[in-house]
Amino acid sequence: VIYPNPGFPIYESQIKANGAVPVPLHLRESRGFNFDPADLESKLNDKTRLLILNSPQNPTGGIVSKTELESIVEILDQYPNVWVFSDEIYSQLCFEETFSSIASFPSMTERTIVGDGCSKTWAMTGWRLGFAASKVLSPIFTKWVTNTESCASHITQWAGVEALTGDQEGADMMRSKFLERRDLIVGLLNKVPGITCLNPGGAFYVWPNVTEACDMIGVTDSEEFRQRLLLETGVAVLADIHFGRRVPDDGQHVRFSYAASNEDIIEGVARLDAFIKKNAR
Repeated sequence: VIYPNPGFPIYESQIKANGAVPVPLHLRESRGFNFDPADLESKLNDKTRLLILNSPQNPTGGIVSKTELESIVEILDQYPNVWVFSDEIYSQLCFEETFSSIASFPSMTERTIVGDGCSKTWAMTGWRLGFAASKVLSPIFTKWVTNTESCASHITQWAGVEALTGDQEGADMMRSKFLERRDLIVGLLNKVPGITCLNPGGAFYVWPNVTEACDMIGVTDSEEFRQRLLLETGVAVLADIHFGRRVPDDGQHVRFSYAASNEDIIEGVARLDAFIKKNAR
């Protein structure tokens, strides 16, 4: 199973739990945190059964464009037995670019499993409601859910119906607020010594490069940076190693979530700035 790296950590753990071999597909900063289609092609073989895609992406906020999807589909057309799991949980949180699903390509519709849920677009994390769509595999999904979760509660399902079909003003307003916060945090982070931050195209995360900052304060890597930042300033971030294997030759990164108030974002980055300046050698 080929999966994005860095990526949602459950991808790799689920691959292992089901007895498959995880094959990381590196998302590089130089490509806007996308993978090189040629790299995908080099990893595909007769043993490949599944490709996992996630766009917009956790933890980087990167987006797979329609043009990039066209290149991916062209490669996958040579491997008709490879399925795709398209994790589209952040699909409604795209900013400058319109979301495109690989399932919209005719050759991929029947062998794409679309995964989505109510947690991100409608801020329903506590309701624990998600869904998967695949005409071919839906009978198998039904058997699996019946014998594991049984079903989502009646209350939760009706809440999901309201989220999907009701007034979207709240969701639209939240998306606009996330865009405002993205611009705020990216602008602030790029003023901090030793930190550079690309502008993510979606979701609500930024993935700044802290390689120079680590060198400035004398820490070995992003994980030590994360620990010291938390202990000395109270600012909580996640290091790149929490999202898979560190991408070779791509530096050190941490993840900030900007699902927070403007005031907290400003305060958090101010503490980060003071932390680096205080500890710089």
